[in-house]
Amino acid sequence: MSPAEEIDSLGSLEQRIQQAVQLVSRLRSERDAALHQVAGAKSEAARLSDEVQALQAERKQVRQRIEKLLGQIDQLSAG
Repeated sequence: MSPAEEIDSLGSLEQRIQQAVQLVSRLRSERDAALHQVAGAKSEAARLSDEVQALQAERKQVRQRIEKLLGQIDQLSAG
């Protein structure tokens, strides 16, 4: 292999390595963005889960109050 061919081969290798480094850098950036998105989604899911639990507890209390009121109405009509 002549010195000119070795230089061309080395330049080609250098270019491919630079492309690989850029690709790895881009993929790491995309991974970090995806992880950030996942963390946000998990946080939102936890918030929504807490909200659902609070609404279910409120619904239970309302149901109990309505049943109590209906019971009092039944006592009035029975009396």
